[in-house]
Amino acid sequence: MTNKRIAVIGGGASGLTSIKCCLEEGLEPVCFERTDDIGGLWRFQDNPEEGRASIYKSVIINTSKEMMCFSDYPIPDHFPNFMHNSQVLEYFRMYAKEFDLLKYIRFKTTVCSVKKRPDFSTSGQWEVVTESEGKKEMNVFDGVMVCIGHHTDAHLPLESFPGIKTFKGQYFHSRDYKNPEAFTGKRVIVIGIGNSGGDLAVEISHTAKQVFLSTRRGAWILNRVGDNGYPFDALLSTRLNYFLGKICGESLLNRYLENKMNRKFNHELYGLKPKHRALSQHPTLNDDLPNRIISGFVKVKGNVKEFTETAAIFEDGSRENDIDAVIFATGYTFAFPFLEDSVKVVKNKISLYKKVFPPNLEKPTLAIIGLLQPLGAIFPLSELQGRWVTQVFKGLKTLPSQSEMITDITKAKEKMEKRYVESQRHTIQADYVDAMEELADLVGARPNLLSLAFTDPKLALQLLVGPCTPIQYRLQGPGKWDGARKAILTTDDRIRKPLMTRVVESSNSMTSTITMGMFMVAIALFAIIITYF
Repeated sequence: MTNKRIAVIGGGASGLTSIKCCLEEGLEPVCFERTDDIGGLWRFQDNPEEGRASIYKSVIINTSKEMMCFSDYPIPDHFPNFMHNSQVLEYFRMYAKEFDLLKYIRFKTTVCSVKKRPDFSTSGQWEVVTESEGKKEMNVFDGVMVCIGHHTDAHLPLESFPGIKTFKGQYFHSRDYKNPEAFTGKRVIVIGIGNSGGDLAVEISHTAKQVFLSTRRGAWILNRVGDNGYPFDALLSTRLNYFLGKICGESLLNRYLENKMNRKFNHELYGLKPKHRALSQHPTLNDDLPNRIISGFVKVKGNVKEFTETAAIFEDGSRENDIDAVIFATGYTFAFPFLEDSVKVVKNKISLYKKVFPPNLEKPTLAIIGLLQPLGAIFPLSELQGRWVTQVFKGLKTLPSQSEMITDITKAKEKMEKRYVESQRHTIQADYVDAMEELADLVGARPNLLSLAFTDPKLALQLLVGPCTPIQYRLQGPGKWDGARKAILTTDDRIRKPLMTRVVESSNSMTSTITMGMFMVAIALFAIIITYF
């Protein structure tokens, strides 16, 4: 029996790990990448390409290396905890070389259409039409994994800003921004306070005469640098915090997070305090914004009501004259036109079982990989999705009935709508630990903490109180990696390595106190788990 052929669309992070997942299950992947290189979003280019995600030159990733690595290939210990985009791309190249993935990629090949074969109800096969160097070709595949991301099509809501088309200055979407030199000595408005909006306001403020950061709702600001200098996500994304959040409830968790962020700086004092709670919107990650605000280089403003030829009038009645440029950091929309009627997207809303499978197909042979916005790293989530999908394609796992999948999708949507403020940005949200654990359950790779507490207590304690790293999902089950235990127990070494570039006299008292405190909390929680779970 010949191996099933799987079409992988896109050669970015999700595409690369999907190729590897196919190979692990004995499937035959063929990846179609429209450009001449891998990397997707993380391959910087001076000139944005149509239909391809684009970043600015200075972008540093928002998730730390231990939380974002692929599960059986840790990022080198000398790499910084938060990497520049060039280092992220370098890691992808290392990953592709290590697992010999490039030979499965057809570069400069665009996918034109993906259609069901006439016998799809029995075969589950797809006709995939591609174009390369002006020539079209059709191939039949047993499964399709769509890995094109959701940062391709700029959302530019000019209709919401009367007068913008008569504005004499420059205006464009943040997708087209590359560096700050063009704004030297100018007065600039950045609209939107997501991660891109915050980054651009900070960076441009170093060259511009004045930057105004316009926001409708405000935002809660997180820092990359957490307590004691550790990466914030390595401290927040732990099973201990996950369990405590379940026990305490969302209201207490919101209060804790808001108090913690306000201790860094008072959000109300800085004009950033939003009406919504901390967990009701995707947080903005920015270490430098409060510094630029307190020094006057960035001024926070409300929503723009209208533009004149040279000025912006805000909803509070204030006015800023002599504006030279407006940058819309207003997010993205996503669509899958080549899928035609197989998947429908309306205002960034899409119905997918576990954010992966369309529920309306007769055969589960189409999957969307990486279409989620996690409060944490996306790469390991894409990888776990790929591991699950390839098991389904191979027939090792089955999906529930269509009605059960639709019920699950409805419940997930209702939960999301209840928690988040209404926005096109909040249609594909996911909590990192929750999503990783759920996917790992589906794969059969979720570590059994209770069992490990008796057989390997040192490892169990690390899994409970330490960062919930992707490597933990290679300890057990399908795809088990022999190096996982050692890699998990040396997580702290890899975090510390790039920071400790100068020899200093160490003090163990603080470390011992923290370790003992964590140990006592862990013992108490283990007692709760054994008693109630």
